[in-house]
Amino acid sequence: MNVSQEPAGVGLRPLSARSVVLSLLLGTHPPELPVKDLVRAVEPFGVAGSTLRAALSRMVAAGDLRRADTVYRLSDRLLERQRRQDAAVHPETRRWDGEWEMVVVTATGRGPAERAELRARLAELRLAELREGVWLRPANLRRPWPEDLDRVTERCRARPERPAPELCARLWPLDAWADTARALLAHVARTDRPADRFTALAAVVRHLLADPVLPPELLPADWPGPALRTAYTDYQRELTEEMLGHAGRQGPA
Repeated sequence: MNVSQEPAGVGLRPLSARSVVLSLLLGTHPPELPVKDLVRAVEPFGVAGSTLRAALSRMVAAGDLRRADTVYRLSDRLLERQRRQDAAVHPETRRWDGEWEMVVVTATGRGPAERAELRARLAELRLAELREGVWLRPANLRRPWPEDLDRVTERCRARPERPAPELCARLWPLDAWADTARALLAHVARTDRPADRFTALAAVVRHLLADPVLPPELLPADWPGPALRTAYTDYQRELTEEMLGHAGRQGPA
């Protein structure tokens, strides 16, 4: 297995057979591949056929994948993860009119695990916590709202008196996010081994999941979010053409 050298601050993760398979399928539409295509696609990453087949068996047993004859596809649970990744790469926005989304947690008596899960879900919706139980963001996103969250939260629109750029700087570590994004872009640009690029682009998607997708007027100058999305999209196309070889399929997340 090839091992990538990680530049400071970009959060690269080592490759494994499981991570390669998941990244390939999470970025493929529809998220399914015959085993022969998986064998060919993982070869540049140093994954042997026997290692791949063992990993596929474990992933089916764990509920990550479903198998039909020789075709493997994502389970329903991971289809939701794919949806979140797609939204991270191509978020749907609307023109911002100055209003903010406000979500107030109303449920009480929840244990630590339930509280942590709720916080994670609100963060996935690109909200940020102003104070305990109060979450905000500019109302510029188009995204579905999970119905079950209505049982534990109240939603409303607000126009905070604090200047919007100042409030954004308090809610999100924008400078830190931008620094990591630029480091990732530089790393992607100087790598050429498939394993290195694959690992870097997987890190790109994880970083895009943390992009608050703010209105352009509230972003710092030279915000690298669009460039990071372009780099990922270009790599998708490259992987499709060079490794999967299927017209109309998209590459890894």
